[in-house]
Amino acid sequence: MTARRYGVDLTQGAEDDLEEIHRYRLQARDSDDADADALIGEFLTVIDSLEAVPERGAIPRELEGLGIKEFRQVLLRQFRLIYRIIDSRVVILVIADGRRAMQTLLERRLLARVR
Repeated sequence: MTARRYGVDLTQGAEDDLEEIHRYRLQARDSDDADADALIGEFLTVIDSLEAVPERGAIPRELEGLGIKEFRQVLLRQFRLIYRIIDSRVVILVIADGRRAMQTLLERRLLARVR
């Protein structure tokens, strides 16, 4: 029996998040091009891994507290990749530094889609 594979899509917002993270790393005093590119490579590895087991992600605590359970997240360093499984697709909606004010970000980027 073959394991189920999911297609993985990034929303424009998630793509913009990756570009912003890369740009920020390039501008950081303690970083260089190779470091910024390596971080993006790590993101792509995590994103690709969602094709096989997207259910492994936890429900973001900010949303679970509101009773919203259709979103999941996986972590990479201090970053949170937040996504939703829709049929046989994984849709990545947000890629953000977990040290940000996540409640506001999630309300603006995710909850508008639910309502």
